[in-house]
Amino acid sequence: MSTKPNTKPKILYSCYYSRSREGEHFIPEHVFSYQISGEMIASDSKNTFHSKPGDFRFSRRNHLAKFTKIPPEGGEFKTISLFLDQEILREISKEHNLKADKKADTDAMFTLAPNPLYKSFMESLLSYLEVEEENNETLFNLKIKEAIHLLLKVNPELKDILFDFNEPGKIDLEAFMNKNFHFNVQMQRFAYLTGRSLATFKRDFQKVFQQTPGKWLLNKRLQEAYYLISQGSPPSEVYIGVGFEDLSHFSFSFKKKFGIVPSSLNHK
Repeated sequence: MSTKPNTKPKILYSCYYSRSREGEHFIPEHVFSYQISGEMIASDSKNTFHSKPGDFRFSRRNHLAKFTKIPPEGGEFKTISLFLDQEILREISKEHNLKADKKADTDAMFTLAPNPLYKSFMESLLSYLEVEEENNETLFNLKIKEAIHLLLKVNPELKDILFDFNEPGKIDLEAFMNKNFHFNVQMQRFAYLTGRSLATFKRDFQKVFQQTPGKWLLNKRLQEAYYLISQGSPPSEVYIGVGFEDLSHFSFSFKKKFGIVPSSLNHK
């Protein structure tokens, strides 16, 4: 994969030669993306989303999602993604008096209808992104602002998403965790998305589940893995699907809990 050298890039040009399921499962900023080649399959706790070459997509901040990046046969998976950070959006909101009128009820990700303005804008970025250069921060900030104004021109309804600066409110912890345990994110992310500080999250979690979050997550993920493998799913696919990062750690934890290695469950 090729990326720009920044640790938190505002604009990312991604190339994959092989299928990839890596990456954090949390979307911290709104993302405007263009699928150049290959396909991407994304899923949140409700829906599966399929992005094909030529598609434009919008991903909403503060959502959990998994991504599978699939290069074409003999080719590369390529995307351009612009991260529409809150600082720039607040600046535009103040400068142009733009505010969300209502809470937008949309999915974590959705396809934007093709538009020649979108395509010409994305293609204009390629010359910057394909050349390894540093100190592009000022230029990229201008391109992010241009992208935001372009999105508002073509899809005015995005105003209610882009300029909604509210943070997640306190929600039902048990329901949220049972629905989202398989996303591999840090505990601070779970706390934030349930409207809690990390300390309050841990305290509330103990009250609800009578276990620490770490112990509960491990057991929940292993139980789900046991069921999926017993139904015929290969361990090499299951371990990422239930929230583990590493196959060897998954196999060790599985054997410690159930007394057998995951692969032997298929043959019982």
